[in-house]
Amino acid sequence: MAETTLPSRLQARRTAEGTLEVGIGGDWSIGSPTPATLGQVIAELNADGDLTRVQVFPLDLGQWDTSLVSVLQRLADAAKANEAELDVDAFPEGVRRLLDLALAVPEKTDARRGAGDISVIESIGQATLGVGAGARNTVTFIGEVTVASLRVFTGRGIFRLKDFLTFVQRAGIEALGISVLVASLMGLILAFISAVQFSQYGAEIYVADLVGIGMVRDLGALMTAIVMAGRSGAAYAAEIGSMRSSQELDALETAGISPIEFLVVPRILALALMMPLLTVFADLAGILGGAVVGIGMLDLSPTAYFNETFRAVTAVHLYGGLIKGFFYGILVGLAGCLRGMQSGSSSLAVGAATTSAVVTGLVWLIVACGVFQVLQYALHIQ
Repeated sequence: MAETTLPSRLQARRTAEGTLEVGIGGDWSIGSPTPATLGQVIAELNADGDLTRVQVFPLDLGQWDTSLVSVLQRLADAAKANEAELDVDAFPEGVRRLLDLALAVPEKTDARRGAGDISVIESIGQATLGVGAGARNTVTFIGEVTVASLRVFTGRGIFRLKDFLTFVQRAGIEALGISVLVASLMGLILAFISAVQFSQYGAEIYVADLVGIGMVRDLGALMTAIVMAGRSGAAYAAEIGSMRSSQELDALETAGISPIEFLVVPRILALALMMPLLTVFADLAGILGGAVVGIGMLDLSPTAYFNETFRAVTAVHLYGGLIKGFFYGILVGLAGCLRGMQSGSSSLAVGAATTSAVVTGLVWLIVACGVFQVLQYALHIQ
């Protein structure tokens, strides 16, 4: 048989001795409607300045949870505001202990304010201010990294070669496999897409042109940077964020060591130097991926395919891709270290910083790619 639920109720009556007696009964659970009489009782407490004592007692009290404690806390706050004494001795010990704990910890400002209490205009304003503050923090961080880099290059900064070589290994040889795999698949996909179109006009040989130029000029560097954003950028944010949570960054600053010089600059420099090398291997992998389609499916001879590739790809394409790779490496390193330095002190904040580093890095890469395309078009670089 289903258990009967008693509706929550609250009633009050005034005695002649300046005491307000409040009876609470029924079942009290989170999500259940609060009796309207609660607001009337609190209003009476605030309106009557002669009350000296508020006695709260149970009336056939059924099942209860923290919602009952919340109601008692509201009554206690109203009584305290009117300098009246609250008496809850008639309640079970568990209720009294939870109420004492709730009253011992002060409520945070605007803790009761829900998302629905914020207007649309206020939400837009807060979001706008957040964007402005984020942009300001980003520009400040870039300036600090620039100054720290100049100090390192002039021999005045703290820079450990051992740490730098470790970051070079992580961002170089350890990332080579996944970068080559992704680039070869991208060349394969690009060849498939172009083969469908070129085969309609009997121009299958131009698959080599499209794959070669596309990979060497743009996609090799971009795909490698995307891989490194999810790999090295996230790792940088997690490492520095963990140092923030364990107060290692505070210890460095206390010892007079700049975290920017000691932690950020070696990571960004290692990634910026390794990105062009990874881009070269990605370009070769992408061309080979396209060759699998061109030679294996379009019946092109290996000699014809690779000759066409070498004819189409010029030194301008190669140098442009390497320059892009270098700047993409800087952007990925900046995004990862920035979010790591901005991380909070909890494990949840470290995870959020890692996610934000990947998202920020990807957005910066796409924007940078668009800027490079506009510049190449404006400078008539083919």
